[in-house]
Order: sequence, then C-alpha cells, then structure tokens
Amino acid sequence: MRAHLARVDAVIVQAVIAGALSFSHLHDLAAAAGQDGWKAWAYPVSVDLLLVAAWCRMRQQRAGQAAGGPQLWFLVALAASLGANVATAGLLDLDDVPAWLRVTVAGWPAVAFFGGTLLAHTPHAPATPTAPASPAADAETEPPVVDRPDRDALPPPSIAPGPAPEPAAEPAATPAPASASAVALPPALVDRVRALADEHRSATGHPADPDAVRARLGLPPSMTASVAAHL
Repeated sequence: MRAHLARVDAVIVQAVIAGALSFSHLHDLAAAAGQDGWKAWAYPVSVDLLLVAAWCRMRQQRAGQAAGGPQLWFLVALAASLGANVATAGLLDLDDVPAWLRVTVAGWPAVAFFGGTLLAHTPHAPATPTAPASPAADAETEPPVVDRPDRDALPPPSIAPGPAPEPAAEPAATPAPASASAVALPPALVDRVRALADEHRSATGHPADPDAVRARLGLPPSMTASVAAHL
C-alpha cells in the first residue's frame, strides 16, 4: 500500500512540474507573438484543456470504438505544447518572432474552439448492459420439467389373470385289434399292470394307455390286448 501511494505521488508531482513548465512556455511564446495581458495567460489554458479533453474522450472510446477524432486533436494540442517548449529553448529569437508564428498563435483560438466543439458533441455509446433472456427463449433452451410421481408410491400394476392352461390332451387309447386274442397273464404280471395303471391315473388323472403300459413292462406288441383286458 505504501509503495502504491509513493508511486502515485511521484506521478502527480511529475505531472504538476511538466504542466507548470509547459504553461510557462506557452505564455512566453504567446506574449512574444503579440498576445499581451490576459490573452497571453489564456493560450496555455486553451492548449492544456484541449489536450485533457482529447485524452478523456480517447479513454471513453477505447472499448471497440473508433478514436480517430480524439487522437487527432490530442496530437494537435501536444504539438502546440511541444512546439512552445522547443521555441522557448533558445532556438527562436522571442524579440523577433517570424510572421508565420504570429499567424499561428493568432489563429489558435479558432482551432481550439473547433476541436473542443467536435469533442464535446461526438456521440459515444455507453456500455450496453446485457439484455435478460426472454421467458420464451428460456422455454426453448431449457427442457420442460415433467412432474413424475415417486415410483415407490405407485401401486403395483394389476395383471389380469390369463386363461388357465389346458392340460395336454392324452393320446387316445388305441383299441386292440379285434382279431387279436387276449392272452392270460400271470397273477404277478397282472398286479404289475394294475400298479402302473394306478400310478398313471394318480399322476395325470387319466386312464393309462394299454400300449404304454405294455411298453413299460417290456412285453411284445401282441400282448397289448391282454394288458388292456386287465386295466
């Protein structure tokens, strides 16, 4: 903080010294060119004011705007101030000022008035604030929020019971050929045939097929009629 203040103080002191010297040189040159009295004091004020006005307008138009006009008048005022400093440094005899310099000094008020008027009436657009987005644009850019109920709060979907599956149709019992004669079976084999028939009925609810029972017992096809006789 202290270093910053010291730097600012040095800049201000330097500006005051430069301004005082330039003011004095402009006064001496105007007085040597025939502008005596209060007019000699008005010339340095006019030059310095035009210099400051042009600099301020250049700062205002620095953000993306053309600064040709302010730069031109800044250079004109700087040339007038610098010319007075050089002229009073011993390169010009102030007791015998040339005619062109007298004309230049005499015409300066009109030039300064013209430049100051242009600087004062040059339009400068202030920084345009960013326009807020319209609700319609927000609606187009942002997806609509759909109010979805909580999945856990929803009742489970009801599933309509479908038709009960029909039991597979049992193959129709193939009747034994009429020409085949039933052969008497041993009692043990008869008990085995009836046990298989009861097991099939209890498992499927349908009567057993004689040919299927015969195949399970390992009997020849000619014994189908004998098996069917005991079912």
